[in-house]
Amino acid sequence: MSGIWEVIAAEAERESLLWGAALRPPAERELEPVFSPLGEERFALGLETIYEGYLLHYGRPRLFSPADRDTALLLGDYLYAHGLVRVASFGRVEAVSDLAELISLCAQRRAEDADGDGPAWAATAALLGTESLENARDALRLFGDAEPLAQLARRCAGDGALTHALASHRARLG
Repeated sequence: MSGIWEVIAAEAERESLLWGAALRPPAERELEPVFSPLGEERFALGLETIYEGYLLHYGRPRLFSPADRDTALLLGDYLYAHGLVRVASFGRVEAVSDLAELISLCAQRRAEDADGDGPAWAATAALLGTESLENARDALRLFGDAEPLAQLARRCAGDGALTHALASHRARLG
């Protein structure tokens, strides 16, 4: 799992001088996976790349400390795209679709200053590409009810893993 952080950092640095300048010094990086432990290992790098982009938009990123808000938004978008490409490399259109839905749903929740993004991340990570999230996502999107997503994540990953992921997520957004 530790190689994930080196790959994200090295590829961002190679991609742009701006992204390289936004990297925290190695000793200041917080190398904690949040949602990837809930899902398949093959998706871990893509999930953590996308989640780091999410944190650049809405929370406290683990690897980056951009100089300003505009750089944070651009870097976050780059990481979203890069993570989606990583997941797409496995040939699972359903997984890419799940992640696109996740990004959209969480942006909606943030725009409405509403909760529920943690269970959405957890369930998506746990069930990525299984085409079993639609009804639970609809409950959150339409009624603000995140419990069906939490139940799916709990069933797949276990209560302890879900509790840890959600606590880590809240700390990154606080």
